[in-house]
Amino acid sequence: MTTIHLVRHGEAVWNAEGKYQGQADSGLTELGHEQAHSAAAWLRDSFPRIDGVACSDLPRVRDTAAPFLTAIGHSPQVDSRLREIDVGSWAGRTFEEVATAEPASVAAAARGEDVRRGGGETFAELRRRVVAALDELVASHQPGATLVVFTHGGPIRVATAAALGVPIPGHHPIGSPDNCSVTTLAWNPRRLLAFNQQTIGTR
Repeated sequence: MTTIHLVRHGEAVWNAEGKYQGQADSGLTELGHEQAHSAAAWLRDSFPRIDGVACSDLPRVRDTAAPFLTAIGHSPQVDSRLREIDVGSWAGRTFEEVATAEPASVAAAARGEDVRRGGGETFAELRRRVVAALDELVASHQPGATLVVFTHGGPIRVATAAALGVPIPGHHPIGSPDNCSVTTLAWNPRRLLAFNQQTIGTR
């Protein structure tokens, strides 16, 4: 059984400011860097054998992965398909600003409709690219490998939906995982082993 440990990035500036982020990047806060170091220690203690590491190419994820990669001496497979969902024109705007400007779209998203946020991606599109990236990552390692993937909340939600066999897009019933939490999936066959595990130092 190949196991994938999905790690959400540490707190970013726009997380703290209540802003949509998507594929834009605001950098980690001081707390976010602290969370990254705590998560690195938790991962080393919890999973002493790691066969491979992959990460999104966005700075907040790569900065989150850095302490763990330094500790284990691995180089990651960097894959842009592991990026957060593209929220288009919503990026960098507060939740309140967008709700005021586009109430119908925000209400539809809240109901679970797979709207194209800010003209960006749908969750169905996100799920297809994330699952393709994970399929290729797993295929590049021996069966039974233990893999760590540093990514974002949206990709973790759709990967979890895929592991549970929830029809596409599948994101709506699955809440956003906390910063630097770890969600563990079996990938062949797919199933959810643990969701939103807390690492020391998160909040």
